Amino acid sequence: MEHALSPATLTELRRPRPYPAVSVLTPTHRREPDNAQDPVRLRNVVAEAKKQLEADPSVTRERRTDVVDQLERALKEVDLAHAEDGLAIFAAPGEHQVWSLARTVPERVVLSDTFLTRNLVAAQASERPFWVLAVSADRVTLWNGGAEHVVEDDSGGFPLSRDRENFDAERQEQIGDMPSTFRDEGTRRFLRDADTAMSAVLREQPRPLYVTGETAALSALDEIGTVTKDAAHVPHGGLAHGTPQAVWQAVRPLISAEEKKHTDEVARELVTARGRKEFAAGVDEVWQNATEGRIRLLAVEENYRVTVRDGGDHLVPAESGDLDAREDIVDEIVEQCLETGAEVRFVPDGSLGDAKGIAGVLRY
Repeated sequence: MEHALSPATLTELRRPRPYPAVSVLTPTHRREPDNAQDPVRLRNVVAEAKKQLEADPSVTRERRTDVVDQLERALKEVDLAHAEDGLAIFAAPGEHQVWSLARTVPERVVLSDTFLTRNLVAAQASERPFWVLAVSADRVTLWNGGAEHVVEDDSGGFPLSRDRENFDAERQEQIGDMPSTFRDEGTRRFLRDADTAMSAVLREQPRPLYVTGETAALSALDEIGTVTKDAAHVPHGGLAHGTPQAVWQAVRPLISAEEKKHTDEVARELVTARGRKEFAAGVDEVWQNATEGRIRLLAVEENYRVTVRDGGDHLVPAESGDLDAREDIVDEIVEQCLETGAEVRFVPDGSLGDAKGIAGVLRY
């Protein structure tokens, strides 16, 4: 299952497909007892997709057979033992993908000529993704971080490693160089290569960077690095050979502190925007401004969900399952704001007070 949504991957997902491009979404659960329902719901929603394919007169028998086969292949790739909060299956003639999302989604099936990406975009934004670079003299690993976890990533050619014979303790003692591993030119060249590789990753997928390693390694990066020099440093040795849990525990205090800082900054910006009358609150007002590209900063409470329908000039409340109900309007707003260059911040539930779960700072 896929987790990390890069700009290049999103562009590929949004590419038009031969009809039908099928998007199947269903909520999933991380823990018992709620996750007991996931296998049944998943089978049912895939069965609904097959039913819609069968009933669509514009889908030829050959193409229907192809897409149904892709759905079956995707179903076999789903790993509900490691489920997060939502699941998206995309299937089109000759291809399929399975995405695990750290944000719940409404259960739905959509047949179109493109895949439905807004829930992926919103999930990625809500995860507040970051990079962790774990550095040692003989190995550098890259970790893709999100909500409450990190996983090792091979972007940019990582992990990087060197022959361990360069670190023979007896040889270092003979030349009197035990304390200066990170002053050795070979080691510094290795770290410089890691910095260059990290720079390429950040160009493709810009996000906050944390660098972890023993103090001497971080000092060396301060001297020779470019992007790593300006990253947040976490003095902690051994993580270049460490486990995901060990890396997460090392960076977690900094991540938590940074999230609180950002939440406080958002609160201050919203107060200032109110005073300047550059403020929008509530799903209807925010949606109208988002469609006009007027939102500069969007703030959304992490678990805010609302179902609406288009009442003409305004969005009006609706029940799930109502005709024309839009159950993922918040995700639509998030995607629309990101498309128009707005900054999107997810904040803890209750942070927005009377703004009713969603608010925006306007450009004008």
